[in-house]
Amino acid sequence: MLLLVRSLSKRYRKFQALTDLSFTVSSGEIVGLLGPNGAGKTTSLRCIAGIVRPTTGSILVDGCDLLGGGEAEREAKRRIAFVPEQPNPYELLTVWEHLKFIALAYGTTDGFDTRAAQLLVRFDLAAKRDALVGTLSKGMRQKLTIACAFVRHATVFLFDEPLIGLDPRGARELREQLIAARDAGAAILISTHMLDTAQTLCDRIVILRQGTMVAEGTLDALRDRAQATGAASLEEVFFTLTGEPADTNTAVIPSAGAG
Repeated sequence: MLLLVRSLSKRYRKFQALTDLSFTVSSGEIVGLLGPNGAGKTTSLRCIAGIVRPTTGSILVDGCDLLGGGEAEREAKRRIAFVPEQPNPYELLTVWEHLKFIALAYGTTDGFDTRAAQLLVRFDLAAKRDALVGTLSKGMRQKLTIACAFVRHATVFLFDEPLIGLDPRGARELREQLIAARDAGAAILISTHMLDTAQTLCDRIVILRQGTMVAEGTLDALRDRAQATGAASLEEVFFTLTGEPADTNTAVIPSAGAG
C-alpha cells in the first residue's frame, strides 16, 4: 500500500481530536474519509500531510516514514499532494508562475509546460494564465490549487472537501482527473460530506465519529456492519453507523472549516 496510517492520535491540550486511527490506502484506490462535523477528518488529513504532528502513531508514505525526520520524512512529503478545504495560494504570482513554482519546489519540471497547459484547459483556467492569483475568484483559486496538486508527480493525493466551491464543470473535471490518477496507480484519500459523490467515486470508506473510526470497508461491507439491505445507500448506512439522526443534513451540507 502507498499510505499506511497506524494508531494515529492527536490531542490538543484537553481535547482529544483523534484516537488510535488506523487504515491504509493502496495504489489504484480512492478512499473516502467521512464523518459528522468535528469527527476529526481535517485533523487526520493535516497529520498525514505533515502539517500537524500527531501525538502518537506512525505514517508511512510508500514505505517512507513521514514522522521519522531526515531524508525519509522529506521523501514522504515529496510524494504527497494535499488540497485543503480553504486554499491559500500566493496572490502575487500569476497562475502560470504559481504552477511553475510548485513544480520547481518539488523538482518535477520535466514535461512541465505540457502538463500545466493541459491542466489549465481542463480546469477552465487557460484564459487566466497570466492573471495574478489575487484577482481570482474563490472557485478559481480552488481549481488552481487542484491543478498544482496534479502538476507534480505525487503518488498520494489528499483532498479536504475538494468539490466545495467548484462549478459543475469543475466538479466533473476533478472527478475525471481523480479517476485517471487512480487508474494510473495513485493512492487517493478524500474527505467529503457529499455522500452521493463518495458512493460513486470511492472504492472504500472510512467513517469517523468523535475522533474514532467506527467503520471501514467497501459499501457492501458497511451495509453488513449496519445490518442494512443490499439496496441501502451510503447515506442510510452513514446515519446508522454514526448515530446521526436521519432528518438532519449534517452529512450532506458542509460547514466551512469543520471536520
